[in-house]
Amino acid sequence: MQKLKSTLKIVFAVFLAGAGINHFLKPDFYLRMMPPYLPLHLVLVYLSGIAEVALGICLLIPRTSVVAAWGIIALLVAVFPANIQMAIRAETFLEFSVAALWIRLPLQGVLIAWAYWYTRPSFNAEKHGPPP
Repeated sequence: MQKLKSTLKIVFAVFLAGAGINHFLKPDFYLRMMPPYLPLHLVLVYLSGIAEVALGICLLIPRTSVVAAWGIIALLVAVFPANIQMAIRAETFLEFSVAALWIRLPLQGVLIAWAYWYTRPSFNAEKHGPPP
């Protein structure tokens, strides 16, 4: 199980860093997601991109992994309004089906659970026995 957890941590980190880099390559896409009540849309797009890259990298560093996982959870909660904006303004995202935009919303919970997995201490039951 530990090997699976470690492998999936790398996948998650690469996914986050790639998504963060994409904020700089295609900022117009992310600008369309921004709820109108938020200020400084472009600044927020870039800040969220920086956060995704930094958190993805920090997730892979043992000393910062747990803090990074909590940061990822906070980021996923913070960007959830943008995902809602996508779903309710589907006409601005014709490249996706309406169903896909709505399915994205509960998938955010899956990503939060995935990040939460990395806030929990790892152990090797064969060497150390079950957790207390």
